[in-house]
Amino acid sequence: MSREEPDYNTSPALRTIAMPAQANANGDIFGGWLLSQMDLAGAVIATQKARSRIATIAIDAMKFTAPVHIGDEVSCYATIERIGNTSITILVETWARSRLGGRDAIKVTEGKFTYVAIDEDRKPIPVIRDTSKGQKA
Repeated sequence: MSREEPDYNTSPALRTIAMPAQANANGDIFGGWLLSQMDLAGAVIATQKARSRIATIAIDAMKFTAPVHIGDEVSCYATIERIGNTSITILVETWARSRLGGRDAIKVTEGKFTYVAIDEDRKPIPVIRDTSKGQKA
């Protein structure tokens, strides 16, 4: 499966290169590193939507479907799935493209990340909702 453009409701949130320090002895990128990139990507969108500090409170349904190799371009796309009173759930899809070319980007994993909006004292606060006409929640 290749990716030309993100889906209509999906935002590009992060792009990076997988480096040797993130690889295991087989040259595959550690799943934990990939998970942290996805958390960063989801946090970008959650922070923009909440317009406040956020904290990760849950990661659900992770499944790795293909390896990421040293030098691959890793792109994370984020879609807001749910906005609660103080929380935002975001689906993050991760795609990898070989540094050597020869293949389109392939989807390597996805996961649902839930963030809670917090104040300076790290206490939950309501998510600011944009009630402007034509704006998505």
